Amino acid sequence: MIAAEAKLTKRTIYYHFQSKDDIIADYLRACDELNITQFQSWFRDTEGSVPDKVGGIFERLEALARNPRWKGCGFLRTSVELVKTPGHPALLAARQHKKRVETWLASELETYVAPGKSEEVAKEIMVLMEGAFSTVLLHRDPSYIKVAGGMARLLVQRMQIVN
Repeated sequence: MIAAEAKLTKRTIYYHFQSKDDIIADYLRACDELNITQFQSWFRDTEGSVPDKVGGIFERLEALARNPRWKGCGFLRTSVELVKTPGHPALLAARQHKKRVETWLASELETYVAPGKSEEVAKEIMVLMEGAFSTVLLHRDPSYIKVAGGMARLLVQRMQIVN
């Protein structure tokens, strides 16, 4: 199917990739930077405070999830498929992506939340995001992302540095 979509022969595909596993992993690695850039753009372009900007990410994700063709987070879906193969290159690529998003988010929160708390808050936001992705796939109801976004906003507000 990949060869047909790319209008290439299987032989040409396997000249560049050793296996299907490598194709999946390379695809995820290619999506990694695009997704992080998108999150950064959403954060930057949302007006208001840092909690508003965090909420803005969830608002954009909810809008995407409202598209009938939305199939969820490809990194999460891949992880679920490969959970029994912990060393799979695609699972490693998905794990690296999620960690990169978390690290970026922690860096954005560093000057806003209490000292030493940005990594903890970023992890909590990631749990909200991943939980929302999973729940939306189960119920086909994007409002779960909206709820998670509201919780993320409150979380960041509560951790704000008090002057």
